[in-house]
Amino acid sequence: MCGIAISLGRPLDSKRVESVTRALRNRGPDAKGVLLTTLRSFPLTLIHTRLTIIDTSDRADQPMTFESCTLVYNGEIYNYVELRKELERVGHKFETQSDSEVVIRSYRQWGAEFVRRLEGMWAFILLDEHEQKLIISRDRFAEKPLYFMRRAGVLFFASEVKALVEMSGESLSEDRSQVSRFLVNGYRSLYKQESTFFREVQEFPRASVAEITSPEEFRPVKYWDLKFQPCEISRQDAIEQIRERLIESLRIRLRSDVPIAFCLSGGVDSTILAGIAAKHFGEKVHTFSIIDSDERYNESANIAKTVDFLGCDHSQIQISTERFWERMESLVAYHDAPVATISYYVHSLLSEEIRNHGYKVAVSGTGADELFTGYYDHYNFWLAGDSQKADIQRHLEDWNRGYGATVRNPFLKNPLSFSERPEERGHIYLDRAIFNELMLEPWAEEFFEWDYSPDLLRNRMLNELFDEVVPVILHEDDLNSMCWSVENRSPYLDSHLAELAYSLPSKHFINKGFAKSLLREAGIGFGPDSVLFDRRKRGFNASIDTLFDRQDPESRERLLSDGPIFDYVDKGKFVEFLSGDFSENSRSKFLFSFISAKMFLESDLLAHSRA
Repeated sequence: MCGIAISLGRPLDSKRVESVTRALRNRGPDAKGVLLTTLRSFPLTLIHTRLTIIDTSDRADQPMTFESCTLVYNGEIYNYVELRKELERVGHKFETQSDSEVVIRSYRQWGAEFVRRLEGMWAFILLDEHEQKLIISRDRFAEKPLYFMRRAGVLFFASEVKALVEMSGESLSEDRSQVSRFLVNGYRSLYKQESTFFREVQEFPRASVAEITSPEEFRPVKYWDLKFQPCEISRQDAIEQIRERLIESLRIRLRSDVPIAFCLSGGVDSTILAGIAAKHFGEKVHTFSIIDSDERYNESANIAKTVDFLGCDHSQIQISTERFWERMESLVAYHDAPVATISYYVHSLLSEEIRNHGYKVAVSGTGADELFTGYYDHYNFWLAGDSQKADIQRHLEDWNRGYGATVRNPFLKNPLSFSERPEERGHIYLDRAIFNELMLEPWAEEFFEWDYSPDLLRNRMLNELFDEVVPVILHEDDLNSMCWSVENRSPYLDSHLAELAYSLPSKHFINKGFAKSLLREAGIGFGPDSVLFDRRKRGFNASIDTLFDRQDPESRERLLSDGPIFDYVDKGKFVEFLSGDFSENSRSKFLFSFISAKMFLESDLLAHSRA
């Protein structure tokens, strides 16, 4: 796991190179390197900072050059062992034990199409000196970040926005639409289009590769996509295949020359991963958890059951109000953006604790909900499917005994909500009308979703996977982890596991009142049954009132101090909102978004553009 940056079209002097490596030092505290060269007469600078995970020797430092190819790379190729053996069989000889060298020699053997063979997470830039071109690529799910911008005929790429600023030497301006979108519609709206929080900055698209020969236009080409293509398969066969594929996904993601920690939320997803590592692979597992005293989010009972079942080492943190404002300011500054939700403030505490225990790698359960029906509304969408209509009465009885007993969203309390109104999505941008009332200029963008599949449930899940939920989680997890020089791995985001999940018919996914039933049953033996078959979904979250006292004079002074946030939000209306009832979760979310956006708009990246 590392930090990368390039400048094409303008040479960077040593002072500017040093400022870029300093900006990326958290991503790569163990080594740094730079290559100054040219590409078709254009000055080219390649910068790398390294976090040593695989082959910790200096021979694996970057920029790495073999066979007239130079690589700067951020990520892990988990199947590098298998690829290396394949390359050795056709005559390649290796000088390191790194996955980085495998990337270079794979390109030399198979050309740019080699990215289809990779299983892992990555953002890389590879200079082919012989062909005089750059190859740029990003992994299938966009686990690893890659930003770019152009200034005065110069093309910049980097793992973080702050590095773009250091290379260009110019401040940025916020994208006002993105800020308003975030405040009113929330985090699910952020990746539904190509905007970032900066007008000048874009993200290189997921699952894409591009060839670049100059700072002018380049065209990313998709090398992979995921479609719902159901096949006929028995429920039991589906469970067995999920179990086998998940074990294999974790097997290759346990490859590391440094110890690995496991995040444990108390839910099904993280429990199964820790359980496979401990019970199947015999790993000595150390789990880390966050505890919130708010009963809506407190999973301490399930966590204790899992720790006892696995007999593993365990560390946990109790959420408190201690240093909330200082921590939040530091986190927003590192993210170069508003922190998306309370969950990711909480997750940052977990990353810090993991690093304090000496770990450089952490495993988390991102993606399981979007592959295996993990959200409350998935049950309602499933009930609206054609295959359920013949047995609808039995399914409704199951729902009443299962999710129906715990769901809080008023729209979803009707199990037939999407049977009656299949286009309804008001529960996603919940209370947006209330939040719009707080804005100086109301935000008019209504909810929309992309058409991935005619199947109502799977189309919803694919939107969450690629446009609404997972991109935000990956962005926040990456930055939270990298802030503490920790690599985050997500075994559910395995391309073969995802392709399997989207080849299974929807009828198998919910059973006897349990959503995510295929995963639960595939995980039997890896965690206590009382956890695997706990119907209530709490989610990795916290209450805003757990983090700070809204009535505390110092907190109110911080919230209401003058600043550019009040170019967006009506201060008088916000004061009234602040004194209201926060028992509804959506209000906590808005207040956190307000705090996060306020700090972002006052950040150094934007300060000069406001001067």
